[in-house]
Order: sequence, then structure tokens, then C-alpha cells
Amino acid sequence: MPVKNRFAELLPEITAWRRDLHENPEILFETHRTAAVVADKLTVFGCDEVVTGIGRTGVVGVIKGKTDTSGKVIGLRADMDALPIHEQTGLAYKSKVDGAMHACGHDGHTAMLLGAAKYLSETRNFDGTVVVIFQPAEEGGGGGREMCQDGMMDRWNIQEVYGMHNWPGIPLGQFAIREGAFFAATDQFDITIEGRGGHAAKPHETVDATVVAAHMITALQTIASRNADPVDQVVVSVTSIVSSSNAYNVIAQRVHLKGTVRTMSGDMRALAQRRLTAIAELSAQTFGAKAEVAYHLGYPVMANHPTQTAFAADVAISIAGRCDQAPLIMGGEDFAFMLEERPGAYILVGNGDSASVHHAAYNFNDEAIPAGCSWWAGIVEQRMPAA
Repeated sequence: MPVKNRFAELLPEITAWRRDLHENPEILFETHRTAAVVADKLTVFGCDEVVTGIGRTGVVGVIKGKTDTSGKVIGLRADMDALPIHEQTGLAYKSKVDGAMHACGHDGHTAMLLGAAKYLSETRNFDGTVVVIFQPAEEGGGGGREMCQDGMMDRWNIQEVYGMHNWPGIPLGQFAIREGAFFAATDQFDITIEGRGGHAAKPHETVDATVVAAHMITALQTIASRNADPVDQVVVSVTSIVSSSNAYNVIAQRVHLKGTVRTMSGDMRALAQRRLTAIAELSAQTFGAKAEVAYHLGYPVMANHPTQTAFAADVAISIAGRCDQAPLIMGGEDFAFMLEERPGAYILVGNGDSASVHHAAYNFNDEAIPAGCSWWAGIVEQRMPAA
């Protein structure tokens, strides 16, 4: 099953949808316009059921096959939200919203799944039911978790679930996937260091919170270099340092650190949390200061299930002739919550030679649309072949 001719025919239409979404980005759960566009199109396509408001602003569409002797139900998920980035592409269809941009290609994901939904509604050449899932707030809001908490999986009896992300650096229209842990758990931390401020000429009368912070930042790197098994993965990054002093001659009383921890296993995630807390508290005590740690668990490890990964790869091979082994990715992906509830798999589709995701110059490559749509359709038609 190569790229379907129908998607080549639909490419101008799907591209127009994508560029409209690109011009009108919405962040986190504020995907009201996007959700309305999606719901309207699904209704026009003739979906058997269209439901809004799942996971706050998520949309679900149900498409029944010509037959349903198998009773199978497969979920297909695309994310809809943009990022708080000021676009710097100069495109004719660049963002009309200052400070918001589709810098991760979710406009492309939504458009491709809409294209697949239109095709599947037209043909219905499968035995079972497909549930198309349009999710808000992937970029840090946990929209996938909220859709699951709203009972989506049980309400529509979803048995397997599949997701897709475009990936710069993979050749256009090619695919890559890996079994097991794929995207990292992404946690965040805040550390408040409380010392004793004073005059910069009299450091002996102070407990310098800035000096404490400097030692602490260095010590936190020993989690990766001396606590973690070298074959496991952990990244500890302090990304912000804010002092209570903004003067040349004042030693700060307080310093606030924040950052992120990325891990690929539950055991490493727990170890990193324990060690970060201990290092922060004890480093502060060494210098006569105090440290308060707030550790925020974010997205869990996103792990592909074996059977579904092999199947997803086979569908990709049938389209592109190959499916490569994807690397481990230390970024987070809240499709993890859906994969915790149901077996499934997540695949990468090539965006070609473009700026990286989350970059102000990034743009989704519309030429990837036929391959992506064909993969969605192939998942349904090959997993639930017509009776």
C-alpha cells in the first residue's frame, strides 16, 4: 500500500486547512477556534458522532466501518496546540497572533488526521470503528491526561491507540519508530535558597545564597555522572537563576533556581528526585543556608507497546518502503498518558531538512501530508480489514 492517490488529490485542500491553522495558533487549552474548525469538518465529513469538550477543549469523532464483525475500536490521536513563540519565518501564512506560533507542527498533525478522517468517512473500507482524537495542551498542559480522565477510552471502548509526530532531519515522507521507552519523563523543580544578605564589602557577615547556588548547580550534575548507571539516561538542567539582589554591592539573601529533569525509566526518575532533593538541602546546610525544594512530576516516560510498534512499522514500510529505528528522545510527549491506558504506538514521519521543532523559524512541510494521511488510513484498514 503506497501513498494513496486520494491523498494526493486532497493535498491542496488539506494544505489549505493546515495553513489556516498555522495562521491562527492557540496555546494550551485555549484551542477554541481550532476545536470548532475540527468539529465542523468532522461533521461535514459525515462522522457518526462528533463530541467536543473532552479534556476541556478536545474533540472526538467516531467513524464506523462498513461492517463491525470484529468489534475492534482503534483510536488515532493528533495534538492541536501551538507554542508561546514569536514566529520568524516570513511566510505568507505566518501567525496572526503575536507571541503564538505552530512551532512544533501540531497544525500539520491536525490537518493530516482530518485528511484521514475525510477519507475514512468516504470509504469506510474497514471492519470495526475508528475514533479520531484531537487533543489540546500537549505542550506542557497535559491535555492527553485530561482526555483520559474524562473517560474517553472507556466511553468509546478504545482498544488500541496510535499517534504520530513530524520530525525534522528524517527524510521527507520516511518513518522511524522504536519499541519501549521512546520519549522521556519530564519533571520540573524549584529550589529556593535562603541565606543572609548583606553588604558586598562584608561577606563574612553574610551567608551568600549566590555562592550556595553556584556550588549546588555543579553538585546537581553528579546525579548523571556519579549516581546514575552509565547505560541509563538522565538529564538535569538548571535553566533559571534569579537572585533577590539587583545591585552591585549587595549580597543576595535569596536565590531561586528552576529547571528540568529528564529520565527514561521509573527507577531513574525516582532516583533523580531523591538525589536532587538531598543535594539541594545538604549543599545549603554546608554553607549555613537553607534550601526548600518543590519537585513537580510531569509527563511520564512514553513507551511504545511491542505488538503495536511492529504493526505500525509494517504499515510505514508498506507506504515508504522502510521504517528506521528512531533514537531515544529526551523531550516529553503526553501521548504517554494514553499509552498508559491502552496498548499502542507512536511514530515519527519525516519533515525533511527544516529548522528544529520549537524554533521560531520552523515550518511543517506540507509535502509530508500524503505519507502521514496514508499511514493513518493504513493503521485502520490493515488492523481492521474489511470483512
